Amino acid sequence: MATLPAGSIDPRIARTQRDVVRTAADLLISSGWDDVTHAEVARQAGYSKATIYTHWPTRLDLIRDAVAQICDEAHHPEPSGDLRTDLVVGLTDFATDLTGRLARLLGGVIERAGSDPIVEELRRRLYDTGTTMLRTVLESHLAKQDVGPILALLTGGVFVRVAFEGLQPTTDLIEDLVDRSLASVR
Repeated sequence: MATLPAGSIDPRIARTQRDVVRTAADLLISSGWDDVTHAEVARQAGYSKATIYTHWPTRLDLIRDAVAQICDEAHHPEPSGDLRTDLVVGLTDFATDLTGRLARLLGGVIERAGSDPIVEELRRRLYDTGTTMLRTVLESHLAKQDVGPILALLTGGVFVRVAFEGLQPTTDLIEDLVDRSLASVR
C-alpha cells in the first residue's frame, strides 16, 4: 500500500467522512437529534456501523461534525449598507432558520443545553452562525456597547414569537422589532 504525504488523507476516508457527515446533517435537519444514531447513519449512508464508530466514537462526535457542516454551508444575505433594511432582511433570514429547516436541530440543542460542554459549543456555534449578518450590520453602524443588547432584542423577539407563542414572525413584527430596537440607540 502506498503511503500518502504527511497531512494528506486517503481519498476513500475523505469520501466516507463526507458521506457520513452529510447523512448525519440531513438527518438532523429532517428528523431531529434523536434519529442521528450510528446505526441509522450507517444504514442511510451505506457504510457499516464499525466504520462509523471508528471515525465518530460517540453520537455527539457525529452530531458535532454534522452541525459544523451545516454551519459551514450557511448562507446569509449580503448587507446593502442601509441599516434598517439590512436588519429587516437579516432578522427575516434568522426567523426563516428558526421556523424552517433548522427547527428540529435547534430544538434538540435547546433541549440538551447545559448537559454537556459539546452541546454548549454547538449552541454557541449555531447562534453565532445564525446571527452573522445581523452582527456584521450592527457592528458597522452602532457603538460596540450597543451591538450585543440590540442583537439580543432582535433575535429574542423572534425566538419568543416562534418558541413560546408558536407563531410565525410576520414582516410587520420583524419591522416593528427593528424600529423599536433602533429607537433605543438613537
